[in-house]
Amino acid sequence: MNFLAHAYLSFNDPPILAGNMFSDFVKGKKKFNYPLSIQKGIQLHRKIDEFTDDHLTNRKLKLHFRPAYGLYASPIMDVLYDHFLATDETIFPNSDVLYEFSQQVYLGLDQNESLFPEKFARMYPYMKSQNWLFHYRDLEGLRSSLGGLMRRAKYITEMDTAYAMFIDHYQILKAGFKEFFPQLHEMSRQTYEKLTKD
Repeated sequence: MNFLAHAYLSFNDPPILAGNMFSDFVKGKKKFNYPLSIQKGIQLHRKIDEFTDDHLTNRKLKLHFRPAYGLYASPIMDVLYDHFLATDETIFPNSDVLYEFSQQVYLGLDQNESLFPEKFARMYPYMKSQNWLFHYRDLEGLRSSLGGLMRRAKYITEMDTAYAMFIDHYQILKAGFKEFFPQLHEMSRQTYEKLTKD
């Protein structure tokens, strides 16, 4: 899952949101440097990633991209899932709803901006000013996100192949998301409730 999904699966809880959004920038035991409420967001993020990686539907969908991109098939799928989430009319019925959600996410993140890891802190102003969460909805925004993934990756030199495969397999990938995401949401909700009940 990429940024939009992790934001959506934070259940409007600002400390959980912060940890969930920047968990990839916190390695190993460094999570214990953060307040407990943010540690719980990091834990939730890791459970989401673990569930996603192990899910049979996701493993099948990644096979479309593995011959060309190897292990980078997983982060590519994460970006594509954000597009399907952004365009899911049962969750975001129109662009206004998604836009409002994105603004609420940035307001929530702003509350904990002083705690951001260095790399996330450098990236966040671009995410906010360019509204990455909203632009997963349109194809140009998605293409830009794939380009950002390429720039951050050590061994990827192009994303045109991934984008073409995404277009060619759009309906298959979308159907996989529809099958997979409700299960991920339910697992995330249960995990969130366990983490925050004390």
